[in-house]
Amino acid sequence: MAKPVIFTIDDDPDVLRALERDLRQQYSERFRVMRASSGASALGALHQLRERRNAVALMLVDQRMPQMSGVELLEQALPLFPDAKRVLLTAYADTDAAIRAINSAHIDYYLLKPWDPPADRLYPVLDDLLDDWLASYRAPFEGVRVVGHRWSPKSFEVRDFLARHHVPYQWLDVETEPEARRLAALAATEEGGGAGAAVENGPAPQDGGAGASAGDGAGEGTGASAGDGSGGTAAVESLGTADAAVTDVAPAAGAPASAGAPGAGEVAWTPAGRLPVVFFADNSFMIEPSRAQLAERIGLRTRAESRFYDLVIVGGGPAGLAAAVYGASEGLRTLMVERDAPGGQAGTSSRIENYLGFPAGLSGAELARRAVAQAQRFGVEILNPQEATGLRREDPYRIISLSDGSEVSCHALVVATGVSYRKLAVPGIDRLTDAGVYYGAAMTEAISCKGEDVYLVGGANSAGQAAMYFSRYARRVVILVRGDSLSRGMSHYLVDQILQTPNIEVRLHASVVGVHGGETLEAIDVADSQAGTVETLPGRSLFIFIGAEPRTAWLEGVVERDEYGFLLAGSDLVRDGKLPAGWNVDRQPFLLETSVPGVFVAGDVRRGSVKRVASGVGEGSITVSFIHQHLAHI
Repeated sequence: MAKPVIFTIDDDPDVLRALERDLRQQYSERFRVMRASSGASALGALHQLRERRNAVALMLVDQRMPQMSGVELLEQALPLFPDAKRVLLTAYADTDAAIRAINSAHIDYYLLKPWDPPADRLYPVLDDLLDDWLASYRAPFEGVRVVGHRWSPKSFEVRDFLARHHVPYQWLDVETEPEARRLAALAATEEGGGAGAAVENGPAPQDGGAGASAGDGAGEGTGASAGDGSGGTAAVESLGTADAAVTDVAPAAGAPASAGAPGAGEVAWTPAGRLPVVFFADNSFMIEPSRAQLAERIGLRTRAESRFYDLVIVGGGPAGLAAAVYGASEGLRTLMVERDAPGGQAGTSSRIENYLGFPAGLSGAELARRAVAQAQRFGVEILNPQEATGLRREDPYRIISLSDGSEVSCHALVVATGVSYRKLAVPGIDRLTDAGVYYGAAMTEAISCKGEDVYLVGGANSAGQAAMYFSRYARRVVILVRGDSLSRGMSHYLVDQILQTPNIEVRLHASVVGVHGGETLEAIDVADSQAGTVETLPGRSLFIFIGAEPRTAWLEGVVERDEYGFLLAGSDLVRDGKLPAGWNVDRQPFLLETSVPGVFVAGDVRRGSVKRVASGVGEGSITVSFIHQHLAHI
């Protein structure tokens, strides 16, 4: 497999040689470094690279070039390699043009000349960009394959679990792909074909298509590394000889070349086979695996190494991750428990554009990946999927019960469990959940919605971000808003983007009052409260982003909550000058402390919180200051 390319373009020969030298010194082991001395020659080489299906990871382009500026080159290169990172090399006088190019050419960064020393002024920036690119790089596929049915809730659960944990996988639908039917039949007929059984003489993983990863949807694979194949440093002029040849991979023996009925000698799949089946690189497979089985297989940790920690955090969204990073970085032995996947609800967001420090925006998956890496760097122990089921108080300890029956104790606990979307109260909708009806963004479904009409219920940022993402694939995206204005609950920048996107339609005064379908969603009933009408609309995908239900049932009877289940903290606990029952320390509750001393709350699960990522990060961070004050008196 050829190495991904780092492409540098500059018309100054001395600058070009210096750039090539510095790039080769740092990146030649993982990437192929190419150079060009003009925009025209660079575009020619990029077309060749695309034809040969070579990957371009990063383009580093000088702004001031004759005939074609750096911004113009990047704009023309964007359709060729839309996922490549784009860096503009500028003089100080060109910084205004560079800033404008963030929107016009979608550049990721601009660097000022000179960049010496590269260890301080070049490599840190490129390292960060290349790490982001590698996290979503669609490499030739050599990993987990999921065989299932698009409308199967169990298949959706497996795909969503793998995607949210950044595990590259290939999705094979038995309805449309003969290879999927062949693999499903082999699993069904294999002797002892239960979960975890090995496939004897079974199909080896092959470069047979694209997989999927968090934020990219089913059908598009993601590689985790750049590979170590052939291809070294080459100038554009030697592209034809230095570039490794690219050949198509022949189908496996017995695999048909196109979709359709099983051919002669092919093993036919019948609906009697249990789905999904998850195949691994070592030829083993699992049929209808549980989340716990998948977690063990992909190397996630579900049991704590110790029985006691200075700090335990329940919930791995932005607030919980921030508390983990700050707690561990300040010397606290820290455990984080997450029921689904790190990142929480924010981790499913396709694009967050108003988070400080990221002018080009970033996805929730990117934010979660960075935060997890940062937390693990400081020694945070992360359990997932694992769920807290109870809390009891044995001063000075706080003891948390977990879903597997084990317990962990701590001196300080942060509850950052966030909120879930509220279930839509429509008859018959539960049987269609994960079979056309989805709560949250469900990014794994985006590719499957290509050419279809998609309906979204909700008027907040999460719905707006999902609408923008689905608009890239769906024929039409319809946002159903109960109120009279989209701007009441959505950020101004998102409203502007939605109104400028031609295949997004906004329906105000609209709500879903009925769903239709047997095993999958087929149509929805939409009521217009202003006109007093109900319209039945055909549709196969409905995504719901309404309400906020806190995950606090496990704290009932121990920690004070309001009538909706949100946790009370700080001054909200003091009524008529009286502290909450059971308060046994000689001080007032800290700002984010609950009715149990040493138990803190951060993020959306707190009553009165601001439902924004930055607010959650801020609350998670400052809880650590209060935790230190609490621990000082134990």
